[in-house]
Amino acid sequence: MSLYSSDRQQWLADPKRDLLAGTVVALALIPEAIAFSLIAGVDPAVGLYASFVIAVTISIVGGRPAMISAATGAMALLMVTLVRDHGIEYLFAASILCGVFQIGIGLLKLGRYIRFVSKSVMTGFVNALAILIFLAQMPELIGANWQTWALVAAALVIIYGLPRITKAIPSPLVAIVVIAVFVLLTDTPVRTVGDMGQMPTMLPVFHMPAVPLTWETFAIIAPVSATLAFVGLLESLLTANLVDDITDTPSDKDRETRGQGIANVLSPLFGGMAGCAMIGQSIINVTSGARGRLSTLWAGLFLLFLILVLQDWVARIPMAALVAVMIMVSVGTFDWSSVTKIRSIPFQSSIVMLATTVTVVVTHDLSKGVVLGVVLSAIFFMRKVAKTIVVEPVEAAPEVLRYRVTGQLFFASADVFAASFEHHGHPKRVEIDMTEAHLWDRTGVSALDKVVFRYRGQGAEVEVLGVNEASRTLVDRVGLHDKPNGIAPAH
Repeated sequence: MSLYSSDRQQWLADPKRDLLAGTVVALALIPEAIAFSLIAGVDPAVGLYASFVIAVTISIVGGRPAMISAATGAMALLMVTLVRDHGIEYLFAASILCGVFQIGIGLLKLGRYIRFVSKSVMTGFVNALAILIFLAQMPELIGANWQTWALVAAALVIIYGLPRITKAIPSPLVAIVVIAVFVLLTDTPVRTVGDMGQMPTMLPVFHMPAVPLTWETFAIIAPVSATLAFVGLLESLLTANLVDDITDTPSDKDRETRGQGIANVLSPLFGGMAGCAMIGQSIINVTSGARGRLSTLWAGLFLLFLILVLQDWVARIPMAALVAVMIMVSVGTFDWSSVTKIRSIPFQSSIVMLATTVTVVVTHDLSKGVVLGVVLSAIFFMRKVAKTIVVEPVEAAPEVLRYRVTGQLFFASADVFAASFEHHGHPKRVEIDMTEAHLWDRTGVSALDKVVFRYRGQGAEVEVLGVNEASRTLVDRVGLHDKPNGIAPAH
């Protein structure tokens, strides 16, 4: 497929679906962007401008078509202290530096290493976000009047019932319109988008952060920027993986990494804050039928149109309709098979999944949960691989002791390897066949040295056979048993 046809496919494969899905996303973005601004301690305009700039930018330079990026709660939580202690101008500067860090990571092509996040961690991440999305709706329901509950129920009936009749129009969009019209006609006393905060009345303008360009400023913003860059990329790349699975299409993780950085450099230059991919909005987008970049571009443009031109009407949209949409997202995002089939899932995988989910939900910090999950996955993997090292005696000539080693020899399997040799008796010759083994690190080489020197101490002649080329290179560099006087050369 040519570059032109590929780009055309990403932009114009199904414009109607993309535009309708982007409309739903734009409507759902408004209250969330306002809420995230309040969390960060800034004016609602900051979150709304950020959502517009980031969505439009990422639609062009991002690596995952149909994924939605904007201002997010995960990023907003990391900004609170900086805004409180130093003000919004330092937030703008930190957001730009965050973008620079992300562009650097993208240029180094490190985004592809998201593949090392296991399926169990991904499932835990997805389930945690589903739970957090659901819990985030509770403030709109707890203590609300009966009309709010009734409207949420009615919206859910439309959302789940309409697709049984027709899928021509996304059911969440129909639910929002129907519930909004009903409330306007009946003057039902419920909370609306306008109750969330004041929306801006002018276009975003170019603005350079008013901070001194000194090392002191860098020292203040760099730690925050680095954390924002890490959390933003983690959430974005994991969301990209999820959208890949849902749409059964690949994405360019390195391009997405660079795209997130470019978007986060531009956002604060137009009065916004740093953001990243939004799993909830991305799920709304793809489940509404979106598959192309046009959906993300339209979501950003229509968002700006809504807040500047139609804000009086948007302010009257009942929160109950948007709560119903987000409940649909949380239910659809949660991997129910991870619960129903938990007995058939390997125990260690279940531990990783549950640890990731619980940590994210309890701390409201995506990075802590995912890092814990990755560490646990690595530990379980190393334990499993460590048990695969096998040392077995094989028949040989009289007074010759011969061992065949099979498996991976590294720090986790070194002790098992060293303990597998028989040191009783006094063989004249010992042969260690490493043809089916591989040495990975210095600890593995040290374990081999230990075995060889122990046999030599008993007066035996020892020969190590069949070491592959990569392992031989490592032994030549750090091994002792094959060196005169047992001394490795200096490096």
